Amino acid sequence: MNAPAAQPALQPLPAPARIGMPLAEVDTPALLLDLDAFERNLERLYDSLQGRPLRVRPHAKSHKCPQIALRQIARGAVGVCCQKVSEAEAMVRGGVADVLIANEVVGAPKLARIAALARHARIGVCVDDAGNVEDLQRAAQAAGTVLDVYVEVNVGADRCGVDPGEPAAALARAISRAGALRFAGIHAYHGGAQHLRTPAERSSAIAQAVEKVARTRSLIEADGIPVAVVTGAGTGTYTLEAASGVYNEIQPGSYVFMDADYGRNLDDDGRPVHHFEHSLFILATVMSRVLPARAVVDVGLKAHSVDSGMPTVVGVPGARYARASDEHGAIELDGPGSMRLGEKVRLIPGHCDPTVNLHDWLVCYRDDRVEDIWPISARGAFY
Repeated sequence: MNAPAAQPALQPLPAPARIGMPLAEVDTPALLLDLDAFERNLERLYDSLQGRPLRVRPHAKSHKCPQIALRQIARGAVGVCCQKVSEAEAMVRGGVADVLIANEVVGAPKLARIAALARHARIGVCVDDAGNVEDLQRAAQAAGTVLDVYVEVNVGADRCGVDPGEPAAALARAISRAGALRFAGIHAYHGGAQHLRTPAERSSAIAQAVEKVARTRSLIEADGIPVAVVTGAGTGTYTLEAASGVYNEIQPGSYVFMDADYGRNLDDDGRPVHHFEHSLFILATVMSRVLPARAVVDVGLKAHSVDSGMPTVVGVPGARYARASDEHGAIELDGPGSMRLGEKVRLIPGHCDPTVNLHDWLVCYRDDRVEDIWPISARGAFY
């Protein structure tokens, strides 16, 4: 029997736009980045810190894009955070020289990968278990590298993290005894506090976190182990950690983009709290217009995440993105005259991080014209 003829190799899918193209010609669905708003967000983070001597280590899980990471570093960041080993690998390949995997890493294959990655960049990782410390030590010894290791302390997120106080101090002692590991400090991130809506709720949650971190740091230092870095904080609370006098490194990520969910956080007057702008959008096309009060667009669950709520429709008064299926989004309308068949509309995603992970490209625009196209190099990097 003859073997089947070899098929030509498939080429990567093309970007939905070309540099210089007007936005009206960009194919959809497309992930858009408003460069003017993005650049203002980079500046406003530092403006909001009011000259405090803090290290900024933005979380790259929000954007998964080395081009953005390098711009954050050029603005003053010491490096970036990642959540997974493959994200860190993508960042290092893209030119980032300092990466903290703000997560636990378990299993021989992954431990070998981060130990090898430390030949090319400064790599940090979190631990909340003494056995994991031993495994990291063996992996780093085998690779001939040194890893920065942070004790992750549970300050209220109730996810990963050892209990504050003596359990965390015991882990710090174990790390400091491991020759291929360098005790780098405390990782204390309160993820659940980021989306508490009122200032009082956020302040209370972070005040409790700060007390736990301060107590833990004192115990570790009482053993003669310096705590060089206390790192954590996110877009929703970083000003509180920054003002605490305990944290000296912050990890906001979503500030570069913002999303509809962060837009629901309120200040003392009941207004949206954030001084950051929405810079990330999904461009959609109206693909069906059968009913007067409904438009269907080509952006469904495979183009954006709805775990934090539906996206917001931009520039169409009375329009509400009501429901999503795999490839379709139903928009309810107040009047029949808005949104024609073939019309393009921008959506603000409900949750930027998982939405970005669904796309290959960021179509970067200025003045309604495509200025650049950046690959989302860590898209799908969840292992």
